[in-house]
Amino acid sequence: MGKRYYCDYCDRSFQDNMHNRKKHLNGVQHHRAKKAWYDYFRDSSAILYDEQTKKPCRKFLQKGICDFGPNCRFSHMSEEDLFNLKRQVEDEKRQREDSAHKMMPGRSVEEWLSRRQKRQTALGIKGDLKNKDDSEEGQEESDIPQQLLSVNDLPPSLMPPPPGGWKVKLNTDWG
Repeated sequence: MGKRYYCDYCDRSFQDNMHNRKKHLNGVQHHRAKKAWYDYFRDSSAILYDEQTKKPCRKFLQKGICDFGPNCRFSHMSEEDLFNLKRQVEDEKRQREDSAHKMMPGRSVEEWLSRRQKRQTALGIKGDLKNKDDSEEGQEESDIPQQLLSVNDLPPSLMPPPPGGWKVKLNTDWG
């Protein structure tokens, strides 16, 4: 039967020879399928920019369908769709900025605590802070930073050990 060429974009195969492969790779269906594949991975800000630069498609607005479909050079998005896309882009941008800010090297614990306190007061959350006497006692017993003792909702891995250390059974089998 001979070798077969399989196109991942179009999800079809055909006999592999120079003529068939060239005909397929230059075909309209292949170009549409390839464009659709790469458009699937575009980020929402690029899609928003492209849709804002296009004029609205009159045929799509009047009839609700366009003969050109996704290959139309005009926009098929309504005002509501554009608004939702803008909001999604802003949310993604805010999340990227927050994650980039969290990973910034050289940030101090005091800066993090002050930002956290501002966020909590903005949300209306009041954190119970320990008294200074309690934190000074904890500081004497261990070398835990005083700022971490004032945080009440740390994950278990960052919690200071209990006074006297962890209870360990002597006959523990770790196997």
